[in-house]
Amino acid sequence: MAAYDNGKDGKKIPSNRLSRVGMFGSVVTKVATNMATEGAKQLLSGKRPSAKDLLLTPKNIGSITDQLAQLRGAAMKVGQLLSMDAGDALPKELTDILAKLRSDAAPMPAKQLASVLETEWGKTWQKHFISFKFKPIAAASIGQVHFAYGDDASELAIKVQYPGIKKSISSDVDNVVTLLRLTGLVPKEVDYKSLLDEAKKQLHDEANYELEAEMADAFYQLLNDDNRFIVPRVFKSLTTSSILTMSFEQGDPIENLQDLPQVARNHLVRNLFELLFKEAFQFKLVQTDPNFANYLYQQESGKIVLLDFGATRRYSDHISEGYQKLLTSALNNDKDGVSESMAQIGFFSDHIFPEQKAAVVNMVMTACEPIQYDGDYDFGNTDLGSRIHAAGMALSMEQGYWHTPPADALFLHRKIGGLFLLAARLNAKVNLREAFEPFKWKATSTCKRAG
Repeated sequence: MAAYDNGKDGKKIPSNRLSRVGMFGSVVTKVATNMATEGAKQLLSGKRPSAKDLLLTPKNIGSITDQLAQLRGAAMKVGQLLSMDAGDALPKELTDILAKLRSDAAPMPAKQLASVLETEWGKTWQKHFISFKFKPIAAASIGQVHFAYGDDASELAIKVQYPGIKKSISSDVDNVVTLLRLTGLVPKEVDYKSLLDEAKKQLHDEANYELEAEMADAFYQLLNDDNRFIVPRVFKSLTTSSILTMSFEQGDPIENLQDLPQVARNHLVRNLFELLFKEAFQFKLVQTDPNFANYLYQQESGKIVLLDFGATRRYSDHISEGYQKLLTSALNNDKDGVSESMAQIGFFSDHIFPEQKAAVVNMVMTACEPIQYDGDYDFGNTDLGSRIHAAGMALSMEQGYWHTPPADALFLHRKIGGLFLLAARLNAKVNLREAFEPFKWKATSTCKRAG
């Protein structure tokens, strides 16, 4: 059994609500102190500083980021949801903070890790393993992943949840948004209440590793006969609400495959889009987290390893069919059909003006360009992203329309956007029109539901 020490392998994660609330208070105090100091300096030098300039100093941004990063889940989840809803309308300073939060996840100290393992598995937990590697092989917003050899020599990937996440979710989310409001970095138009409610629900789901195990097992069964994908096997006897144990699967990081032959990159990306169509229109079960780290690629076999099912959502027939109709209408250049489908999904608010509605439909038609294109769409050589951004900014700033779609729509768009980004990074060329053909909406079509 591998030994462990309490070296400087990470900061202890605050595990009770009071200590976490205290961290938010300390960062507000730090920011206020820094603003007062910087303001005095600028006044003495004859300048009249603005509040925003005083707030957005490197020192203050560093203070905010360091504290929020140590709190893990809530800060990162709110950031993801804000990014989904407000997109590129967020100020660059906030975008930088959120990007740093997503990449900065220092592991918890070994002593704290050992305490979690003992709480979940009992004092004799080592009996289940030949060896357990205390240094994590990956760290994320909710937990960190460790490699181990089971007592039967099987290779295991064990995700251990950071202590205190579950009990502090609601207060953490509230405090993060309060902090961001105080900084003035979040657009006033963003619907905080629906974002807060969705952030809390999503975090509670992701913090329930027994639920994630259920979702992973569902995908294992659904894709068991599809030789393009590998889903790790869940070890239920070593899984609790705070520890998820699965088979360890080898593979290369998917975003670093630019040197693969063009045909292989095209095939890889097409397989992922076809999987998304299956998830949304057949399984009605969608893994909505677009993080590239959720995929590995086995070059010899060409298989894609699917990891992390914490953000999996079930989709109703109503929403699934709405998107099936939307994409089919867009493919046929049918704007009226797209508009009707968007209304079914819940895109439009009650007070939308006709010209605003037309602008929203046109923006969606632009976003559907890859599926309308008759041939291989070149994701690495397009300005589609900037055109969608420009249309969105014009809609919210010039026409004054800002409506938060249903949460199911936001999360599905998040997944689609992630696949677009991956396709662009890999310079893939994919015939999405052809890939979607088997999933086109037909009035008499029936879709197999997962479960």
